[in-house]
Amino acid sequence: MITFLIRALIFVLSAAVGLIVADLLLPGFRIDWSNWWGFVLAVVIFAVLQSVLTPWAAKVARRNAPALLGGVGIVSTFIALLVVVLIPGAGITIGSPWWTWLLAPMIVWLITALATMLLPALFIKKKVGDKRAS
Repeated sequence: MITFLIRALIFVLSAAVGLIVADLLLPGFRIDWSNWWGFVLAVVIFAVLQSVLTPWAAKVARRNAPALLGGVGIVSTFIALLVVVLIPGAGITIGSPWWTWLLAPMIVWLITALATMLLPALFIKKKVGDKRAS
């Protein structure tokens, strides 16, 4: 159970990092920082949607179009971003230029994937350092 909670926390943190990086890099991607609860809501909804959509999209692609399996992560990221943007009060907007809608899913997907790999290493390194100190 603890392992599940740690993995869920890492996934939520990686989703937050991905959304923040998209906010920093893309002119049409905006996080409303004045409403921080909206951002927390957006991150949680995005992470839950990602965790549900990715396996479902992979199953559909595997059955109907195996050549599309490589793009499942980006497609599920796009759908999760679309849903989060449509929720009022979620604290994220994606506007013009139009190519922001193309780049945002790629950036968020890439950063989320990298953070999901790197964050556990940081936690493990800290834990090992704490054990060595004691």
